[in-house]
Amino acid sequence: MSSYGVRSSVSRLRRAALRRPAVTGDFLGAGWRPPQHDLLVRQHDEFASLLAGLGVAVELLPADEGQVDSVFCYDPGFVIGSGLVEFRSAKPVRRLEGASLARALGERRVPTIASMKVPAVMDGGDLCWIARDLVVAGRSYRTNQGAHDFMRRLLEGEGQQLLSFDMPHDLGPDHVLHLMSGISPITDDLVVVYPRILPVPLMQLLAERGIQTLEVGFDEYRTFGGNILAVEPGVVVIFAGNPNITKALRDKGVEVHEIDASEIAKGDGGPTCLTRPIRRD
Repeated sequence: MSSYGVRSSVSRLRRAALRRPAVTGDFLGAGWRPPQHDLLVRQHDEFASLLAGLGVAVELLPADEGQVDSVFCYDPGFVIGSGLVEFRSAKPVRRLEGASLARALGERRVPTIASMKVPAVMDGGDLCWIARDLVVAGRSYRTNQGAHDFMRRLLEGEGQQLLSFDMPHDLGPDHVLHLMSGISPITDDLVVVYPRILPVPLMQLLAERGIQTLEVGFDEYRTFGGNILAVEPGVVVIFAGNPNITKALRDKGVEVHEIDASEIAKGDGGPTCLTRPIRRD
């Protein structure tokens, strides 16, 4: 059995890469609220330990010092069935992350099958599966049409479809808004959503496919309660401090694991953002 390959956002997470947090660099310039460095590292270590305890083989990549956003290693690349697709970031301070991730995973025997070139730009946060044969993608200030065309060709080669959706302006180009800011798959037929920022056609698609939605409220959207990592169908990790969506999930029979992440959240990312799936069943 291959040690890599992903074709779902919710199937059993067997292997994942995490990038240790940088403690040097321009946090303010990257849009962070300045974190407590020791606590940031400790919270990340606790997250890695939680995933390992849930049966995930965690590849803990060394910190890219000076690259403070690199801890959010969902963004600089995307693993599909045949290997890693290296992305090119629209955010100048993240431009080195794609090549760094490709090198690190290459050392761990995950091949890079394609690298995004000018003028295409994409963050992984604008991509997720809502079915094993269907990827949804956001066009945003971070991801353009050229990137969608690039990914569509690669996915079609694996028998999968990519559908494009336009993201709203929301708070503008300096604000982090990805498609996955508003949707987190939990099982094949359940997602958590923040509908205010999701395209109407995507909400309609979920309904047409019989995928049930749980809505996160505004206060918990702001504390990343809608950013949820599925470890397997119905087993998830969420940031602590989001009691309403946590209860709603548990009422649906979902096994919810909470982590303290006060310092990680200062970089505007959640559990999904921290995790680059390498292999899902």
